[in-house]
Amino acid sequence: MGTVGDDETAAFHAFFERHYAELARLAHLLTGEADAADDLAADALVALWRHWDRVRGAENPVAYARGVVANLARSRIRSAVRERRRIALFWSHRSEHVDGPDVPAVLDLREALQRLPFRKRACVVLRHAFDLSERDTAAALGISVGTVKSQTSRGVAELERLLAPRTAEPDTVPAGPRAGAQDPGAARILGAPAQPARAGTRTGRGV
Repeated sequence: MGTVGDDETAAFHAFFERHYAELARLAHLLTGEADAADDLAADALVALWRHWDRVRGAENPVAYARGVVANLARSRIRSAVRERRRIALFWSHRSEHVDGPDVPAVLDLREALQRLPFRKRACVVLRHAFDLSERDTAAALGISVGTVKSQTSRGVAELERLLAPRTAEPDTVPAGPRAGAQDPGAARILGAPAQPARAGTRTGRGV
């Protein structure tokens, strides 16, 4: 029995070391709170440990873990209206913290993400920041692939609308309805691996 317990503990520790940073980053993008991200990731891993035998036997333990993080983030957002107002106030004073040429774009995009409804935000983050497939995104969020497609498409469109006043010149017209989604700079801000090269083409819709 001790050997089995040791094996389970070792497997969990390996999972923790491999995926903790990813889960914390996911929590950060979903909530917009760097401090809360570590707590949410830790809470998710505690929950996983309590049911580790079931998690370890799941078809995709990482997708299961992402789903736990997403549920914890959604619960936090729904129950923390005051906290969201505090975050909005922080972003409204973002110019005080800007000290590099790329920082304004990062702040604008992350502010816009926080204005999306949670499901759209989660779909956009998992598809574009984590470069997950539609199927893996659906598995993580417990929704259908069709819902992932529609929510991602609508989320990207809303991001374009929210970012357009900051990215377009006053006397110019945006190049097209997907201009923001195809911008490789936005993909780099979200941190999607290999997204810039794909976003640089005009062969896909981005969702």
